[in-house]
Amino acid sequence: MTELPRIVIAGAGLAGMCAAERLRELGFDGEIVILGAEPGLPTYRPALTKQFLSGEFHERDLVIAPAHQLDVVWRFNTPVYRLDPSRRLVFLPGGEVLDYDGLVIASGVEARRLPTGIHGHPRVTVLRTIADAARVRTALTNVREQVAVIGSGFIGCELAAGLRAMGHQVTIVGRSPRLMGDLLDDELGTRLTELHRRKGVRLQLGTEVAGWAARPAAVQLRLSNGRVLSADHVVVAVGSVPAVSWLRDSGADLADGVGCEPSCHVAGLADVVAAGDVASWPNLRFGGQAGRVEHWTNAMEMGRAAAESLLSGREGALPYTPVPRFWSEQFGLQIQAAGMPALGPVRRAMDPETPGGHTVSGFFLADRLTGVVGFDNTPAVLRHTAELRRRVATGGHRIPPPARDRVPVGLDPPLSRAVRA
Repeated sequence: MTELPRIVIAGAGLAGMCAAERLRELGFDGEIVILGAEPGLPTYRPALTKQFLSGEFHERDLVIAPAHQLDVVWRFNTPVYRLDPSRRLVFLPGGEVLDYDGLVIASGVEARRLPTGIHGHPRVTVLRTIADAARVRTALTNVREQVAVIGSGFIGCELAAGLRAMGHQVTIVGRSPRLMGDLLDDELGTRLTELHRRKGVRLQLGTEVAGWAARPAAVQLRLSNGRVLSADHVVVAVGSVPAVSWLRDSGADLADGVGCEPSCHVAGLADVVAAGDVASWPNLRFGGQAGRVEHWTNAMEMGRAAAESLLSGREGALPYTPVPRFWSEQFGLQIQAAGMPALGPVRRAMDPETPGGHTVSGFFLADRLTGVVGFDNTPAVLRHTAELRRRVATGGHRIPPPARDRVPVGLDPPLSRAVRA
């Protein structure tokens, strides 16, 4: 009797789960094995710096189950150590080897660590997973003075806002002169920076940690600007790195994540696709410059698109050309973005600013709209996102359908009201 084909999904996060769902929806009736270093089902990470940190929600409230019953083999706490694409084998703990007919790489990213940091110290946490957030939540019960947040990106900013809402003193340390400088231009970044200052967040920007010293009751940070910061707890939120160490000898392009073709197929490997935070691919809708997109909605949509491409094969697959969407909520301010604003060096106001400061800005490259960013202006962001899709669309590309919100019952974050195409 002929055995059914087996598709292995390396990564038990949101992208991997959505890939499995799409495989079943498309009628794949072979074996699906999901291998993940993760301890369980995906969790709703946007709530980690908000409802979970405050204790309003517990871990069980943030678990994301499949949309429908899946006939799959879940293998948690099972990282993949190595890939041999020539023999179609993945190598697992304990010397186990698993063969595949098709492979989905969805191993995600790992939290970036500071090379000089005292990681592992009980007063220092690198924030990425729900377990990390749980450690921060426990540590907050003993915080009497302040928490230092290293990192001025959106995770660091959301964390600082959440801590201030809980009544804690918090200082952000960041290399950028303005908050969220990787997404916002000077004007919008300045507005967000001033909002944090008004809400009592202490800011040490344009600097970085030059030295660490552990004391019995605190951690002292020596900053490159000459100042010394003492904190009861330090949270490191300085971005991430693709989880690709297991692919070192596979022949895949690992310059920035896993290098893919426009259809999500991994360049140079047969019957292998990639999805989510780990995948770097040329989005032909925005000029074809390869890059990764670490956004919640992209994990859902790319997981599904990668599954489609795997079943279609290279010749039959369409390019994956989404309009990425991003949101953040800080001190009640909703920041929503669509497209790729960083590609557009010229910023223009898309609508007159309202008395309440509700704005939406467009970012342009040679008069071509590449992205929009809105502050408390969901209707305008939605309208201009639709325009963005029309203006940058090219024929014959896959336009992914809006992903179903993966929001646990009881949560109503900006995502449920945010940018959808």
